[in-house]
Amino acid sequence: MQNFSYSIPTKVEFGKGAVKKLPEFVREFGEWVLLVYGGGSIKRSGLYDTVVELLDANGIYHAELSGVEPNPRTTTALCGIL
Repeated sequence: MQNFSYSIPTKVEFGKGAVKKLPEFVREFGEWVLLVYGGGSIKRSGLYDTVVELLDANGIYHAELSGVEPNPRTTTALCGIL
């Protein structure tokens, strides 16, 4: 095994209305985002619609990869690339 360093900085925003800051956070990395989720509770709860509306209103392109299983296989991850 080769030596390497791995850094995964994480920003988490908590509180009422925190989701409204999503476009600001996405723009730190670009103008495109892949929405990845599993069974669909994000849609049933209404959060998906809120996120998509925020992205659309701020001109942020988005694509969707749904049905992702826990501990996804490489083949599932590749679907997000294509």
